[in-house]
Amino acid sequence: MSTSNLKLYSNWISTCSFRVRIGLNLKGLSYDYIPINLVKGEQFSDEFTKLNPIGYLPVLVDGEFVVSDSFAILMYLEEKYPQHSLLPNDPQKRAINYQAASILSSSMQPFQNMGTLKYIHEKIGPDETHNWVKYHLERGFTALEKLLKNYAGRYATGDEAYLADLFLAPQIYAALKNFNLGLAEFPLLLRLHEAYSDHPAFQDAMPEKQPDSPPSITTAT
Repeated sequence: MSTSNLKLYSNWISTCSFRVRIGLNLKGLSYDYIPINLVKGEQFSDEFTKLNPIGYLPVLVDGEFVVSDSFAILMYLEEKYPQHSLLPNDPQKRAINYQAASILSSSMQPFQNMGTLKYIHEKIGPDETHNWVKYHLERGFTALEKLLKNYAGRYATGDEAYLADLFLAPQIYAALKNFNLGLAEFPLLLRLHEAYSDHPAFQDAMPEKQPDSPPSITTAT
């Protein structure tokens, strides 16, 4: 099966892009990486907003088809490229994967994205941004720790990596690396973080391994 038409508009530090990179790796799909510089505002350029009018990453181009939003992209990949399913067969575990992914994508990540933090910084003050992120991430992690307690194996819902893991790994990484949050109170999530560190598909998707990662970050790893 040829996948040479796949293009991913991504950014090294974007957690939403991170999710999709993991999914592509798990499915063994090759793709062209097209970096979008968020600091320079390239996501708001006329060229990019033709692909995604709201100006968010990531965007996947598959031949003539364009789809944005990490959840939508991963579901598209799951249906078109069924190898290495991102969802378990058991309907209850599938539901837990959807629930965990929804918590991470709608109740956590939006509160830490660049636009939100810029607004908090400007309207309230720089000292409040860390407290804002800490509150929302810890609230979400508390829920996830409880949700996954009875389902986790090596990974979030068993011994295979599924959709929930694709959303969890980038968020745990961001909490630890980008926001310097201590997660000792979430032992299950930290254990999952260790499992992701040993999985090639997750490791190859790491921010510091992307072509647009700053040289100092790449060198340090």
